[in-house]
Amino acid sequence: MERKIITTADGSKTIQLVGIDEQYHSIHGALQESQYVFIKQGLQYLIQNRSNNHGPISILEIGFGSGLNTMTTLVEAKKTQCLINYVGVEAFPISQDEVLALNYNSLFQDNEINLLYEKIHLVTWEKPVEITSYFTLEKQQKHFHKIEDKDKYNLIYFDAFGARVQPELWTESIFQIMFNSLKEEGILVTYSAKGSVRRAMQAVGFLVEKLPGPPGKREMLRASKPKG
Repeated sequence: MERKIITTADGSKTIQLVGIDEQYHSIHGALQESQYVFIKQGLQYLIQNRSNNHGPISILEIGFGSGLNTMTTLVEAKKTQCLINYVGVEAFPISQDEVLALNYNSLFQDNEINLLYEKIHLVTWEKPVEITSYFTLEKQQKHFHKIEDKDKYNLIYFDAFGARVQPELWTESIFQIMFNSLKEEGILVTYSAKGSVRRAMQAVGFLVEKLPGPPGKREMLRASKPKG
C-alpha cells in the first residue's frame, strides 16, 4: 500500500495510506489532535482527578505509530514532573526514513524534548528503556488482540486506525482487553465518537462520556473503569 508524508492543517505532518484514504493523525492538525484528545482529555484529566496523585502513571498507547503521542506526553511529563511508564504497542513500525520525514524533532519549543524524537524510535523493542529521569518507554511489536495485561494501566490512548478501515479494532472483544488492562478508575480516551464504538465500550463495563472533539471533529469519547 502506498504511503506518503502529508502536512496537516496545523503545519505538523502525518503519514497517509493512499489506497484507503486513512491517516495516522487528523488532517485537521496532527499535533493539535494529540494535545487535545490524549493530553488534555486524557493525561491532564487523569492527573487532576486521580485519588492517588503522587505515584507514577502507567500509560498504554494503542498504535505507537509515528511517536507523536509519545512526544506530547514527554512534554507534559516534563512540565508536571510526573513519573510516567509508557508502553506503545505497534504491529507495523514505521521506517527510519519516515521518522526523519515526519520531522517531529522540530515541533516543540524545547530542544531537550525535540532531541528525544529519534531516540524513542531507535530504542530496543520489548524492553523498558529510560528516556529521561521521569519517563520510561517500552515498545511492543504485536497485534492489539495479543495484549494480556491485567489491571496495569492508569490511562489508555486508543489511537488505532478508524473503524471505517479497520472495524475489527473497535469491537467488544478489543475493548474487553482494554478494560482488563486498566486499573480501577483508569480511563481510556479516543478521537472516535461513533455510536457503535460507544456501545461496544459500554457492553464490557466502561462508563462512557462524549466530549467536544478536536479541530475537525464534533465529538470524542472518554471511558472510565468503575471502582469495585
